[in-house]
Amino acid sequence: MDTLKLYLPLCWLKVNPLDLPKSVTFLKQNFWFYFIVELFIQANMIDPSEAFFEVIVETTLTFSFVWLILFLNKTTHLYVQIISAVLLCENVIAFFGVPIVIWLTVSEDILSYYLMGFLILWDFVLITYIIKKVLSINTAASMTISFFYFMMTYAGAYALTLLLF
Repeated sequence: MDTLKLYLPLCWLKVNPLDLPKSVTFLKQNFWFYFIVELFIQANMIDPSEAFFEVIVETTLTFSFVWLILFLNKTTHLYVQIISAVLLCENVIAFFGVPIVIWLTVSEDILSYYLMGFLILWDFVLITYIIKKVLSINTAASMTISFFYFMMTYAGAYALTLLLF
């Protein structure tokens, strides 16, 4: 719980991800929460077997993307804390997103679409912030890398699922 309190301000851009502690236990907890929530969301939109495959691919791509940018930056020693930061941010967004996805599916109210758009934008801002701090680059470059992150993880997983199912 103490580690969560240290990581949570990251979702409000109030802490540098490089200053956060390494914790394999926290990473494992984040991973399982991320996996289960993503599976829940996907299984409500597509066939459960496709959803399971897509979440595995999405998770693998997320872990791989973070490792790749750290490898290219020669900072792989930061992997545990940075992947924990990314997963925590994704989990916070998912925590707020699950009820909105349910609301969106049930009512298709325009406000639910706006709120979902806000959450997607917030997620993009958080990933951009993490990448900017980790790689010590400007905002435009970190936004570009964030765009590739989202394309690789979400669109990539979706495309692979379409190809195989």
